[in-house]
Formats: sequence, C-alpha cells, structure tokens
Amino acid sequence: MNRYPLWKYLLILAVVLLGALYAVPNLFGEDPAIQVSAKRNAPIDQSVMSQVHRALDERKLAIRSMVMDGKNILVRFADTDTQLKARDIVQRELGDGYTVAINLLPATPHWLSAIAARPMYLGLDLRGGVHFLMQVDMDAVVKKAEQSYTGDIRRILRENHIRYLTVINRPGHGIEIRFRDEAERNKGRAEIEKEERDLKLADTQGDRSFNLVATISQESLVQKRRQALEQNMTSLRNRVNELGVAEPIVQQQGEDRIVVELPGVQDTAKAKEIIGRVATLEVKLVDEEHDVQAALAGAVPPGDRIYRDRDGRPYLIKDQLIYSGDNIENASPSVDSRSNQPIVSITLDSRGAAINQRVTGENINKRMAVIYVETRSKTKLDDKGNPVLDDKGNPVQVRQKIEQVITAPVIKQQLGKRFQIEGLESFDEANDIALLLRAGALAAPISIVEERTIGPSLGQENIDQGLRSIIIGFVAVILFMLLYYRVFGVFANVALALNLVLIVAVLSLFQATLTLPGVAGMLLTVGMAVDANVLIYERIREELRNGSTPQASIHAGYAKAFGTIADANITTLIAAVMLFNFGTGPIKGFAITLSIGILTSMFTAIMVTRALANLTYGGRRVKKLLV
Repeated sequence: MNRYPLWKYLLILAVVLLGALYAVPNLFGEDPAIQVSAKRNAPIDQSVMSQVHRALDERKLAIRSMVMDGKNILVRFADTDTQLKARDIVQRELGDGYTVAINLLPATPHWLSAIAARPMYLGLDLRGGVHFLMQVDMDAVVKKAEQSYTGDIRRILRENHIRYLTVINRPGHGIEIRFRDEAERNKGRAEIEKEERDLKLADTQGDRSFNLVATISQESLVQKRRQALEQNMTSLRNRVNELGVAEPIVQQQGEDRIVVELPGVQDTAKAKEIIGRVATLEVKLVDEEHDVQAALAGAVPPGDRIYRDRDGRPYLIKDQLIYSGDNIENASPSVDSRSNQPIVSITLDSRGAAINQRVTGENINKRMAVIYVETRSKTKLDDKGNPVLDDKGNPVQVRQKIEQVITAPVIKQQLGKRFQIEGLESFDEANDIALLLRAGALAAPISIVEERTIGPSLGQENIDQGLRSIIIGFVAVILFMLLYYRVFGVFANVALALNLVLIVAVLSLFQATLTLPGVAGMLLTVGMAVDANVLIYERIREELRNGSTPQASIHAGYAKAFGTIADANITTLIAAVMLFNFGTGPIKGFAITLSIGILTSMFTAIMVTRALANLTYGGRRVKKLLV
C-alpha cells in the first residue's frame, strides 16, 4: 500500500529538474548596457561596431561584450558609470543618424539562453523605469475631421456643378455652406446627404444667402475619437519597440488618455524623444517652369520651396499639398517585378484617390514629388555637448522637422487609388517607411501630463521588501508546519519550496512580468499552498483516531481530502480568472501569479508530498505516524 508506480516518480523528477532549470536564470542579474539603433537610411553593420569599439577604446572604457542583435548593437559594461559615459561618447561619435539608449540586459549564460531559459520580466515598480500619462487632444481630432469634411463638401458641390458662395469651417459650430438661392441649397443638401452620411444638415437663413450648417453626428464623433486613440496607441507601441524595452505597457486610461510604462528605461529624455516622433508623407508637384539653380541663388518663386533628397540634390517644389499621409489607408513593402527593386505599395482612401486621379490626370508628363516628413523631439545640447536644462532642472526639448524627397517620378499615366513609391535603397528602408506610414503618424497630438521616473534603487528596494516578506512568510509557515505536523510537516515544507521554484519557472518560461501585486500573489500562494496539506494531514489524524492503521490512514487521508482540495482551489481559480478578465495592469499581474500558484500548489501539495510519504512509509510495516 502507498506505493507510486515508477512513471510517477520520474514525472515528478522531470518537473522538478525542468522547474529548477528555468528558474535559475533569475539568479544571474542584469548588465548595464547601451543599445545602438539606426534611424532612417543609416546602416547597422560591422563597420559601425568597429566605430563604436574604437571610440570606447580611445576613451579607455572597458566593455564586457558587444554583439549585433538584429538591427541593434548591444554593448555591455561592468557598471552604470561606464554605461552613462559610453552613451554620451557613442552618441557624439555616431551623430544624429543613430539612437543610443541605455538599458539593462540579462546576464544569463549563453547555454541557458540557447534553451530559451531567460529571467522573468520585472515590472516598472520592481525594475525601475519611466511612467508617462499622455493626454490625446480630442479637439484636434474633431478639427481635423471638420477640415476633411470641408474639402469633401467643396468637391461634392464642384463635381455636381452646384453653385455655392462659400464653404467655411467654423470650429465648434460646424461647417457653414452658403448658397445664392433655395433651389441650389436643396440640390446641395441632396448630394451631400448622399455621400456624407456622418453629417447632420440643418437649414439656416443668412442675410443674403440660403445656408446649410453641417455638423458631425455624435456616433461618428465617438467612433473617430476611439479610432484616434487606438491609432495613437499602435503608433506608440511601434515607437517604444525602438527602445528595446521588454514588456512595455501601453494602455488606455479613461476616454482620452494613454499610459506608457517602460520598465528598465533609465533615459527619460531618450524615451520622450522617440515617443514624440511624428512621421508622414506629403505629395506635391515639382515646379519645372522655374530654374532650381536660380532658386538656390535666392530667387525662389512665390509659392515654391526648395527640398533635398537623401543625396542632397535640390528640388524646386510647389508648396501646395496635394494629399498627405492622412489619406493613406495601407502601405506595404514589396519588390517591383520589373526592376526587382524595393518599393512601397500605397492604397489611398476615397478622398485621396479622387484627388490623386484628378491631379495626375491634369499633370501627365510632369513630375510629382513624394516627400518624407518626420518631426522629432530631441534634447537641446550646449557647445560642449551637455544637455541644456530649464529652470526646473529638466532637459530642454527642441523639435526638429526632417523633410526629404524620397522620389520625384514623371507622371506617365493617370493614377488612382493605388500607386507605389520607387527609388528606395533597400527592402529594410521600404519596410521602415511602410511601418511609419501605416502606424507611424499619430492620429491626434498628444501631450505628456504626468511623468514619473522610478529609479533602479527604488525598484531594488521594492524587490528587497518583496523578497523579505516572502522569506518571512515562508519561514513562519515552515516552522508552523514543522512543529505541528513533524515529519509530514517536512514533506509539506519541501513541497512549499518546490512550489515557489515552479511559480518562478513558469513566469520565466512564459516571459510574464512580475510586479509588486504579483509578489503579493506569490506570498498569498505560500500561505494557501499548505492548506491542502493541512486538510490531508488532519484527515490522516482523524483516520488514526478512528483506529485505522497508519498505511490505511495515509491512503484515506489523501483520497478523501482530494475532493475538498479540488473544490477550494477551483473556486479560487475562478475568482482569479475573473480578476484577470476584468482587471487591468497590476490586478492582472496578481491574477496571473495567483492562478499559476494554485496550479503548481495542487501538483506539489498532492503529488509531491504523497511521493515523499510513499518513499518514507510506503510498502513497510509502520507502527506510528509522526503527524
């Protein structure tokens, strides 16, 4: 009696070994590091690595290792002082074409990384980092929509040959359309209602005109605001990825705010610089009637501007916007089947397609320029390369607008909804442009209304306090179980320790993020994990009091307590699942840790303690149980 088959022992041994293997990476800590990533058109290759290595060698800064990871160069250092000095040196050496961010990288040995054994992520409250609360300018969303509808209404009236006096956008009061007579107003109303179903139209009487006032319906406004918020969140996620941050949090708060948390990021200015980037495309006609050399000499024709491409070649371009990235529905990288060169395939919305069709139809054999426009925020530096601080001691941010002609092809035929951008250097560049066009532009301006930096020391303090609470709780439970249940208490304590190892292993294996609430969930699991053993051991005691033999008591204790243990854990698991479904951020972290703890404690409290009891008492004559 009370013997496990061999496969059960082997199963427990395999789980224990795997758990220990995947929990071990958390013991190796992190190395201070810098991450070098290229901005548009800049290469990342061995020559850049050599340049970085040479610059650090000249300043006698020792590096621990340097590797190329995809599109980034990662350089590790022994301490944070060297890391900060290296960041400044490398940024000055490489210039504005590269982003140099400071980061913390796991110090896990290569053989563990090779089997995907990595440390679990630590949340902002444990690792330190930056927290931004951003306000989305919803008024700008409405203003932008009204501007778009104003252009659409003009187009509708023009295409249907309806005479009107003016179409004026009055922010906050709708779009006012003035007609000479009532008949034209009725015709205009019919055509606008046919094409613009999101607009509500109302008749008003002017001094000498018959007017229509168009306002955006409430349903459409709600939808546009929601879409703007979602697009901004997508854009922010893409930009955060440039920082190489593990497990960043970008989530909605309320109806018009976004929370961005970047665990491990120590350079707030760099994070703000990347998050604040805005990129789009502008399509304009090239002025071929005037001489670009004369314009370079100072004689720029009215309404024209000089742009340059990546090689510095000047273009004289009419400063009238045909359409912009706002009209782009989709952008995807591809390869031209004829030239085998990288291209970006663009799909326009209906408004952009109509404009594209009209303008290209009227300008065949003329050139049309596609201009890449990116706005960046960067820290202002003094002559010595040090950040300029404001009155409050914060780095001063300046906005930099980059405008570059990507291509200026000759229009050979009328274009419509779809066209492609050629003249790109590589598929990576095509991919980057497509990404920026697809989700790079913010749908509405955002402003940072709250900014908090949690230093690594505070994060370390949280870790220390969390570990201290777990250790104290763990030791208290161990002493109680040892004193009260003696030998069986030892079984429970072994299971409890193994349970903690398995929780850490599962969190690490699935690369979950551990936060302070997660530590609380872990601590709660420590207490709950022995519940099952208490139930089993009390049942064994009851069987002994009823006169059963020790072997029969062990068997009955585990068999009869199982139903109660399962019921208790299932109901707790249901509550944890509900917390995960309806909670946010830290609540979800607590729910995940609690759920994992329930499942692992079921395994350790029932199977592991039973295996230990079987190994100790099974298959032999036992006169007395120490329980």
